[in-house]
Amino acid sequence: MRITDMHITPIAITDPPLLNAAGLHAPYALRIVVELVTDDQIYGLGEVPGSVETEEALKAVCEVVIGQDPFQLNALDAGIRARFSAETSAARGEAPWDKRRLVHVLSAIEVACFDLMGKATGRPVVDLLGGRARDRVPFSAYLFYKYEGAGGPLGMGIDPHATGWAAARQKAALDPAGIVAEAQAMCAEYGFQSIKLKGGAFEPRVEVESMQALQEAFGPDVPLRLDPNAIWKVETAIEWGKKLEGVLEYYEDPVRGQENMARVAQAVNLPLATNMCTTSFDDIPGSIRLNSEAIILSDHHFWGGLRASLGLARICQTFGRGMSMHSNSHVGISLMAMAHLAAAVPNLTYACDTHYPWQSEEVIVGGRRTFEEGALVISDEPGLGIELDRDMLAKLHVQYLTSGLQRRDDEIEMQKVQPGWKFEAVRW
Repeated sequence: MRITDMHITPIAITDPPLLNAAGLHAPYALRIVVELVTDDQIYGLGEVPGSVETEEALKAVCEVVIGQDPFQLNALDAGIRARFSAETSAARGEAPWDKRRLVHVLSAIEVACFDLMGKATGRPVVDLLGGRARDRVPFSAYLFYKYEGAGGPLGMGIDPHATGWAAARQKAALDPAGIVAEAQAMCAEYGFQSIKLKGGAFEPRVEVESMQALQEAFGPDVPLRLDPNAIWKVETAIEWGKKLEGVLEYYEDPVRGQENMARVAQAVNLPLATNMCTTSFDDIPGSIRLNSEAIILSDHHFWGGLRASLGLARICQTFGRGMSMHSNSHVGISLMAMAHLAAAVPNLTYACDTHYPWQSEEVIVGGRRTFEEGALVISDEPGLGIELDRDMLAKLHVQYLTSGLQRRDDEIEMQKVQPGWKFEAVRW
């Protein structure tokens, strides 16, 4: 089997006006769908965060990928890496999301190859990753402070005919009461059994009070997480972290950098988690030396693929780190890749993050995936167990072309609401 074609399709999916440390989500989130086609007309799918830079990087490796056997991942990996200069974790920048290109390229192509291999052998991707550690993969409710609106063509407006979670996802949530209402609606719709709040948008008192309100509303047995996106000072994180002892399951990236995380970890009685201070294998020695976190949030998009994520899992197991899973706004290709990976990792014991409830469009046949009591059930269907809805892909590609967006920039979007607003790497 040989790869004969590589199709790269940027898409835009509607995204509500969600707040975070870097500003405000645009009305659309950008993704790139990669489709690899073989000489026997099997196709495999991958998906990564979108930008013109990532699209150009993917185009630059087409000649490396075409002609290769999708089972020969080592050769593909070496050929792709030869086209890039070395990237360290510092290249991800100070924004909460990762801007590295090489890891995105490796991830998109490798996931598509695993989908191809699964379809060629008649086995689900989880079997190619070592087999099932679990059949059901739990996900966590992922809450945001937000302005009114649902994103997309309605901008900041709302659909007055929406009901249930579709109505709730349009409402403003700017205080503890709004966050509790958002959580109740999301958990009622999807059955999530744990809850995470994206912080860093308001001063710490509001966000800590929101976590306390969630505990009061849901009870002490529902795991809660807070992620200030590394925007707090060490002293701030310690002060408010002490007030969250007994409230949080884990405290995610309250401060920036491994040394600062280690200082907070020593001062508060809470497990610290990260997807910002330990984000590559180059960071692992510092993580172990400093004991900067107790839990690493894996993400195959940012660690360079599924095999790299399995390597991370073994390191976590060796050094006593827990594992969870990070998420960006995404459609079903990424969701299913995440689920197959999580199903194959025995020590990924925390519910995974997902933005999926915030999105409404889908590029896979049959539409949006269904959660059962907050979990995805892994089927025995070959590959990722999905097929591409080409009409929706074309529609979302046109939406990308007309969106006017070329990359994510939450600072610019925030300035449309608050003129002069500037991102600060450390704010409180």
